[in-house]
Amino acid sequence: MKFSYTILYVKDVAQSVAFYEKAFGLKQQFIHESKQYAEMETGGTTLAFASNELAKSNLPQGFQENSLSNLPAGIEVGFVTDDITAALSRAIKAGAVIVVDTKVKPWGQTVSYVRDLDGILVEIASPM
Repeated sequence: MKFSYTILYVKDVAQSVAFYEKAFGLKQQFIHESKQYAEMETGGTTLAFASNELAKSNLPQGFQENSLSNLPAGIEVGFVTDDITAALSRAIKAGAVIVVDTKVKPWGQTVSYVRDLDGILVEIASPM
């Protein structure tokens, strides 16, 4: 088994792609003409977005939609950078909502947490 991708369910796929480009410096790899699914260039593992409508068609019993008005889901997307201060500032300027300002963990890693436009938790961290 090999970890291949993570899909985030969002209200507006094109908006999420634009936000992740602006906030975290990622580049769009693929977006379907329907604007219901997209993938970002991240290196070895794909970060993808699917619309809530597409998710509903895949999950007929339903799911908890991501939203800034709810607590974040028990999962996070993590990005590693050598300059957390600049990365955090860039994310906030793009519209991310700060959850936890920069702090050093007991194991020495520096981290901060924001939420994206759909309320998905994103960690910005120093390398381990």
